Amino acid sequence: MEPLIRRRALGNVDLLPANLHPILRRLYASRGAGPDQIACDLKSLLPPTALRGLPMACSLLADALRSGAKIVIAGDYDADGATGTALAILGLRALGATEVGYVVPDRFRMGYGLSPALAEMAATHGAQLLITVDNGISSVAGVARAKALGMRVIVTDHHLAGVDIPAADAIVNPNQAACEFASKNLAGVGVMFYLLIALRAHLRETGWFANRPEPNLSEFLDLVALGTVADVVRLDYNNRVLVAQGLARIRAGRARPGIYALLEIAGRSPALLSSADLGFVLGPRINAAGRLEDIRTGIECLLAPTPEAALPLARQLDQFNRDRRELEAQMRDEALEIVEGSEAIGICIFEPHWHEGVVGLIASRVKDKLHRPAFAFARAQDAGWLKGSGRSIAGFHLRDALAAIDARRPGMIQRFGGHAMAAGLTIAEQQFVAFAEMFDAICREQLDDSLLERVVETDGELEPSQFAIDTALALESGGPWGQGFPEPLFDGVFQVREVRVVGDSHAKYRLAVSSGAMLEAIHFGGAETMRSSGQSLRATYQLTVNRYRDLQSAEIRIQSLL
Repeated sequence: MEPLIRRRALGNVDLLPANLHPILRRLYASRGAGPDQIACDLKSLLPPTALRGLPMACSLLADALRSGAKIVIAGDYDADGATGTALAILGLRALGATEVGYVVPDRFRMGYGLSPALAEMAATHGAQLLITVDNGISSVAGVARAKALGMRVIVTDHHLAGVDIPAADAIVNPNQAACEFASKNLAGVGVMFYLLIALRAHLRETGWFANRPEPNLSEFLDLVALGTVADVVRLDYNNRVLVAQGLARIRAGRARPGIYALLEIAGRSPALLSSADLGFVLGPRINAAGRLEDIRTGIECLLAPTPEAALPLARQLDQFNRDRRELEAQMRDEALEIVEGSEAIGICIFEPHWHEGVVGLIASRVKDKLHRPAFAFARAQDAGWLKGSGRSIAGFHLRDALAAIDARRPGMIQRFGGHAMAAGLTIAEQQFVAFAEMFDAICREQLDDSLLERVVETDGELEPSQFAIDTALALESGGPWGQGFPEPLFDGVFQVREVRVVGDSHAKYRLAVSSGAMLEAIHFGGAETMRSSGQSLRATYQLTVNRYRDLQSAEIRIQSLL
């Protein structure tokens, strides 16, 4: 079934600066950006004062710095957790901490978050102050264990809180009750950045920097940008500022050696880096370590002090990502075969041999294919248990659905957590069929036909005169684009003048627009569905810059044929 094309409302372009490129005025207005949300300057960042829990967290950290106490970061095994962990270590060292280490859970044996086992691991590292990054708000037992072992505990997280709140000494989370911080969309790495900002201000007031240099924390915004985009949080204006500033540092050659090593391995130019590259080039390579092996490889790459130290780690991450792609391709084909012809509204699939580190990606592929909420499950290392990862569609809150199932059938779900669009859980294998039936029932209750219709939002058509290099360059320089501030996507009809297959599966076109002008176009993976010369072609597309040697030209990048 073809998707419904819905064009975004244009918005009031007259509110935006007249010197802004016309295409950007149109796009920013349609995304609700006002005149005060164009320049993504650091001075526009929300102040940290409204983040609940910061005063106590800063007091605990300042005491730890003064006493030389051992600080241990409890991280997570995805890109947000990896960047947040690296940021915490580098930032605290820059602020004067002398004893900072980290622990991360083995996703296959410990699962997500600060578990009692991870707390015990931190104790073996001599932790006196334990700080979670990108986790902890649901770690009631883990925090209790850490406290019993004599640690002070600071939870920094951005996930939604459950009914029970851990008894930490301080909790910093924009999504906790009574927190008045205006941006609820901070990633875990963003929360840690704000904690470091607040700690620096606290230390400044107490004279800490009288005999030591005060660090410029903006030096770490490359990590904040990477973690924010890779975690697919909403790019509200505050997050756009963080990402724009981080991108600027990477493009200017002032980022971590590990980021440049990953870009070198991927064959990408730092000077031309986009937010999409953070999400689709760098993020997957770091995530692959946590999915298949050990996220510490990703963390150590980000911490590496020199290119020579970073490059071998980047090569390892690249190999993990190649292995992940092969595994994902096999599992994806099996999953799509399982769901073919399925009439379920809420999809649940399971194969005994699937890899639990990849099931989230499989759920995403199924969700994209069927436009239905989907969970994919794999066997956990503990016999008799399944670990599932889910992805949702607009209008259906996945974590709330799990909470509803847990309320109706207490004990069916051993543990769960997540967001509106992504969530994870653990169930007994014998409960799979019952869970699948209940999940489908919840989806049927909450999703009507309008929400189940696949809708693609576009920015409409480009005028014939806009198929030009200056438009493509303006689009490239705009943004940063991402979740909640979507990358420009247009739709239109063209006439095919020439077409050929390039590589193994790509379709290369020469298209005519209504004015008669000719444009080059590429449809990656589109060889099987390509249109013939002389036919009309309706498509959604992006206008990009094609760089060849010293020449630049506008190029259409087809996203889908309609």
